Amino acid sequence: MASNDRPRAIADVSAGTILATVTIAVPPERVFRAITAEDQIPLWWGADDMYRTTKHTADVRPGGAWRSEGKGADGEDFHVGGEYLEVEPPHRLAMTWIAPWDGDNVTTVTYTLEAVENGTRLTLRHDGFGRRHDSCRDHGSGWERVLDWLGDFLSKETGLKPLSVFHCRLIPPRPDFAFTMTQEERAVMNAHADYLRGQLRAGTMMLAGPVADPAGPWGLLILRAGTEAEAKAVTDADPTVRSGRGFRYEILPMMSTIM
Repeated sequence: MASNDRPRAIADVSAGTILATVTIAVPPERVFRAITAEDQIPLWWGADDMYRTTKHTADVRPGGAWRSEGKGADGEDFHVGGEYLEVEPPHRLAMTWIAPWDGDNVTTVTYTLEAVENGTRLTLRHDGFGRRHDSCRDHGSGWERVLDWLGDFLSKETGLKPLSVFHCRLIPPRPDFAFTMTQEERAVMNAHADYLRGQLRAGTMMLAGPVADPAGPWGLLILRAGTEAEAKAVTDADPTVRSGRGFRYEILPMMSTIM
């Protein structure tokens, strides 16, 4: 892939809107994970001479809350948060933005991710500044910095092995499990489904579902990860495996894929 371009932001103070764009040389799934995952944002959002995000929590679903916390170069703590409005991985993310330094005014940030020849075209729109012209200008400059940090962070991965696809087979504790599960086991399976929905929102899971094998149904999970160890970390965290009820995963790397 080609190298990243530099981000550009335009603050239209008359409309109270910011529009920013950048092209990043990684797939949309990777960008989506970088802007949503709790373990990703503290890795790139900030700079030591300005401020640094140290913690991010996110319930990545419509209606779910998010919050970032950090520390400024002056040692002062800060936070910003809001609620997710639209979550369509890996192409669209919309959320409210509420910051104490902006008077706790509610604005809206929308990311649109488009796959292009060079990687991903990210377009960010920040609406709702109204007549607060100075705040709109300041946030416009801020978003240029933030997207620059994001691009620099992801550009370090472009020389690495691309993400691989893994075929993960969830083997139940008995062949007739799908037809004989108890109420307790059904609760585990509900937690399993919720967990997989989270992986889908994060861009790690590509698809999942039960397979009607004549020898006994089993679960199919297709993951995108950097290494088999990363894929195993996802399956090890599955509530079925953690339940101790005899579930186990078999993980096989795909030799090639057509998508």
